[in-house]
Amino acid sequence: MRHLPPPLNALPFPVIGSPLFIISTPKLVLAQCTSGVVGAMPALNARPAEQLEDWLIEITEGLKAHNAAHPEQPAAPFAINQIVHKSNERLEHDMALCVNYKVPIIISSLGAREDINAAAHSYGGVVLHDVINNRHAHKAIEKGADGLIAVAAGAGGHAGVKSPFALVQEIRQWFDGPLALSGSIASGGAILAAQAMGADFAYIGSAFIATHEARAAEAYKQAIVDSNSDDIVYSNLFTGVHGNYLAPSIRAAGLDPQHLPESDPSKMNFGGDKSKAWKDIWGCGQGIGAITQVQSTAELVARLKAEYALARNRLCNLA
Repeated sequence: MRHLPPPLNALPFPVIGSPLFIISTPKLVLAQCTSGVVGAMPALNARPAEQLEDWLIEITEGLKAHNAAHPEQPAAPFAINQIVHKSNERLEHDMALCVNYKVPIIISSLGAREDINAAAHSYGGVVLHDVINNRHAHKAIEKGADGLIAVAAGAGGHAGVKSPFALVQEIRQWFDGPLALSGSIASGGAILAAQAMGADFAYIGSAFIATHEARAAEAYKQAIVDSNSDDIVYSNLFTGVHGNYLAPSIRAAGLDPQHLPESDPSKMNFGGDKSKAWKDIWGCGQGIGAITQVQSTAELVARLKAEYALARNRLCNLA
C-alpha cells in the first residue's frame, strides 16, 4: 500500500470534491467535509479578495466545532484551489491567507510554481496539482508538488482528452505519490474503478453541483439531472482553455453547440464578463447520467458510499 502524507493518509472516504468556480462556498465545503469527503473551493470564489479571510475563518471554525461535537466521526480536511496563472493578480494575497490559516490541502491549477509549493510546505500543507498529460505531471513534481490530479477526458470544466486508463497508467510508471483521478466519476462503482486503475482518490465535481448546498442556479442543477453525456460539449471558446459544458446553457446563450468557433488560447478569460463562463455557460462532466435528483451533499455522499461498498462486495464475490 502506498504511503500517503497527512492529512491524505486518514481520509474517511477516498473522494476529493473538486473546487467549483463560483459554485463552491463555505456552505458546500463544510457539508462535504462533515460528510467524509475533502471539500474544496477556489480562492477566487471569495469576492472581494478580503472575503477569503472571512471564509477561511468560517470553514476552520465550523470544522473545529463539528469535530468537538463528533469526536467519533471527525470531518475530512478541506482544500483551497489556487489558479497559478499570470492573469491571477490575487495569487500572492490569497496564498498568504492560506499559509496564515494553515489550509491542509492546496490544489494548484494552470501552472506550477515552486514558491507556492514551498509556502504550503512551510506549515505542513500538501499540494496537489492538476494535470491533463504526463508531461505536465513531470513538471509539477519537479517543481515540488506532493501529488497529482489526473484530469482525464470527460471531466467537467477545463479537461484533457486522455483516457483515464492511459493517463493513470503513464503517471504510475514513474510516480508513486498521491494521485487523484478526475473524469466522469459520479457513482460509487466509478470511485472503486479509479482505485483499481491506480489512483488513490476520486475527484468529483459535477455531482456536487446538483446539491442543495451548491451556489448554483436551480436551472443549472435541474439541467444536470435532466441531461446525460450526449449533452456535453467540449470547447475552448469560453475561456481560451478547452473544457466541457452543458449544451442547454450554450443554446440559451444563443449559440449552436455543434458549431462553436475556436478561441485564441493566448486570451484566456476565467469567468470574466466577456465570456460569462461559468455563470451563464455551465461547466459539466460526462458522468452526469448517474445524477437523477437534486439532493443534499450528505445524501449524495451516502449514496456514493453505499454504491462503493456494493461494488467492492461484487468484486469479492467474483474473486
